[in-house]
Amino acid sequence: MITGLKYQWKLPEHTTQAVLDLALSYNLSIPIMHTLVSRGMTTKEKLDNYLFSTLERDVAHPGLLKDAQKAVERILSAIKNREKILICGDYDVDGITSSAMMMTCLLPLGAQINFFLPHRVRDGYGLSAATVLRAAKNNYKVLITVDNGITAFEAALEAQRHGIDLIITDHHRPYSEVPAAYAIINPHQENCSYPYKTLAGVGVTFKIISLLYEQLNKPLPHKVYELLMLGTIADVVPLTGENRFWVRHGLQLVNEQESLALKILKQNARYTKPTLSSTDIGFSITPQINALGRLEDARDGVAFLIGSQEQKVAHIGSVLRELNEARRAIEKSVYADVEAVIAEKKINLETERIILASSTSWQPGVIGLVASRLVGTYHRPTLLFSITSQSIAKGSCRSIPGFNMFEALQEHKDLLLSFGGHAQAAGLSLPVKRLPLLKERLERTIAERVPVFETKPKLMLDAEITLAEVNQKLMADMANLEPFGNENTKPTFYLTQVHVMETQLLKEAHTKCMVFKDGVMKPVIFFNRPELYTFLAARKDEPVSLAVQATENHFNGRVSTELQGMDVAL
Repeated sequence: MITGLKYQWKLPEHTTQAVLDLALSYNLSIPIMHTLVSRGMTTKEKLDNYLFSTLERDVAHPGLLKDAQKAVERILSAIKNREKILICGDYDVDGITSSAMMMTCLLPLGAQINFFLPHRVRDGYGLSAATVLRAAKNNYKVLITVDNGITAFEAALEAQRHGIDLIITDHHRPYSEVPAAYAIINPHQENCSYPYKTLAGVGVTFKIISLLYEQLNKPLPHKVYELLMLGTIADVVPLTGENRFWVRHGLQLVNEQESLALKILKQNARYTKPTLSSTDIGFSITPQINALGRLEDARDGVAFLIGSQEQKVAHIGSVLRELNEARRAIEKSVYADVEAVIAEKKINLETERIILASSTSWQPGVIGLVASRLVGTYHRPTLLFSITSQSIAKGSCRSIPGFNMFEALQEHKDLLLSFGGHAQAAGLSLPVKRLPLLKERLERTIAERVPVFETKPKLMLDAEITLAEVNQKLMADMANLEPFGNENTKPTFYLTQVHVMETQLLKEAHTKCMVFKDGVMKPVIFFNRPELYTFLAARKDEPVSLAVQATENHFNGRVSTELQGMDVAL
């Protein structure tokens, strides 16, 4: 273990003869093979399963999902009998792509179908009884939720009262009971035999659509795979197994032939590289779509993704660009507010493990993003709340490995009006007067669950690397590990005892330096680490070790291999 300035580095085992033999056998560079071995792929079978995804091995049949067949039969019956179907989604990318997928696949079959996405502020999260009531007044007979519904108890009862068949498709963890719906498709529910449990909401939608099209003996529209890829990456579900297979497939398709929507999103992001990666999608593309639901009305997102009229799609694309820029500014402002509270010791990080803050002025659509940034900075579970005029605290929370936020909230649900989500990310609401008690209880819970609290997060290092090994061969080999994301992170290497030659501060935010060892010099950039400028400039004669990731820089038609710095240790 090495203590860096920001992280505790967990070093891999030293390179062994077995790693060298495997690298030679697979014609992979030593740092890449060392990465695979460090991640537990120590046999030919494990390596082959990881490197060479197959449909037959990685993708289970959708009929294994509990209630899937029942749902498909009801949808087909509604199409045949010309009954009205309403899709009820969510305002994030997962919900928008799920809704777009349903529309893309059911409209060509002659379905009498429409969709509804709630407004974050006016309607709140998920399916409400009011939405069901409006659907009943408009003579809808089938209501299908996508990426929500597993906690819609009141709405399910309202559907029963009005003779609407409610089909819930969701991927969030259910409570101990589930709503009284016609059918519930969620791999997390009890007695569901589907083997892969961590699909995104769009992944569950995809399985239902796959089963339906299989029974009609029709090929799925190509658009489906783009939507599946976008929603899966945006929802930060593990990029393992089936998710990894479909994201790979979707990236291959869109890089061969991009859609109108992706073309516009790339232009907005000033994207110049020849192909899109999962990292590009997650950092440059999907945040633009997400900005709609965070700041405005998410419904235009569906029209944008599946639209074919260039002028209309381009107009929505310009709105997305402006909203995303506004979202960045708002997010920066909220982050600064919380930083100020910490600086004033109103949140004392010496004695408190939970960061909890609230404001009547915060935009509810961005507080989840800010919570994620604060977790990254301070390595503490973070709950941020926007206070409504009715004194209701509506919050987003993010957690750290080892502390299951969903379970913690479930334990204290007597304080809450609503909650839902996953182990690492959740949403909740409660009366503002109960916030101090929630904070007190969560502090007690984390002390019990995580008795030894590390103030610095761990950084898992995959392999040692030399500057000479940072080359095009390394980048080509690394492509075999793509797509990168949750539980399949980009390799992080470490350089030992390199000398810093030059140091620059870029835009008062990013530190760039040249490092030298054994006759090789390479640039390294540390994004959003301005404090390193002074630190590294003062150590020109003193060797340092670096935790880094290898990247490609595309500029003016030239491609160079560079390093992105993660941390520094003496």
